[in-house]
Amino acid sequence: MEYNTQRNALQMPQYGRMIQEMVEICRILPTKEERNDAARSIIEFMGQRNPHLRDEENYKHKLWDHLFILANHDLDVDSPYPILTPEELTTKPRKMPYPSYDNEYKFYGKSILQLIERAIVLEDGDEKDALIQVIANNMKKSYNVYNKEHVQDDVIIRHLKDLSQNRLDLTGIDSLDKSKIYYNNNRNNNKNNRNQNTNNNAKKRHHHNNQNNQNNQKNNRK
Repeated sequence: MEYNTQRNALQMPQYGRMIQEMVEICRILPTKEERNDAARSIIEFMGQRNPHLRDEENYKHKLWDHLFILANHDLDVDSPYPILTPEELTTKPRKMPYPSYDNEYKFYGKSILQLIERAIVLEDGDEKDALIQVIANNMKKSYNVYNKEHVQDDVIIRHLKDLSQNRLDLTGIDSLDKSKIYYNNNRNNNKNNRNQNTNNNAKKRHHHNNQNNQNNQKNNRK
């Protein structure tokens, strides 16, 4: 009996022993034409055995790269893609740049900074005022989540001035809850609540009247 420990080491265990042996046979075929045909058949079989790779971008390219890895880069076939060398495969990828913030208010996040830049370039008017108020209210939410404590509106207004380099100012508002955004939302919510209460009361009166009519009909029959 032949044990796996006595066989050649698997270059990529996820493909299994069968595909590894197919690649080894492909390597020793006498003509390049035979090797090319065998390599294409192996690629198709590798795709069938690993259907999840089909969801990835350029999955065929990856399969050919894997084929050469399985052959330990000792395979003379015509690849439709550039053949990577062992050195290129072992080279570490360059580090991705990580966004850095040059201020002490990192807990507000990058989206708030982008909104502030957007508000700065807007012309004065209702749209700019509304956006500034939205920014301030979202800053307040972010501050409360990060610091786990309630924050006064004047702190948020001061931070907004600092982040915008004094180009956005909400010092004229006594409270963020009194801004147009919150006022309009609350007014609409209150209106909707009143309408809902009115509808509920009407349904209750209608149900009560139906019950009274049924009771009266019963009494008349008696």
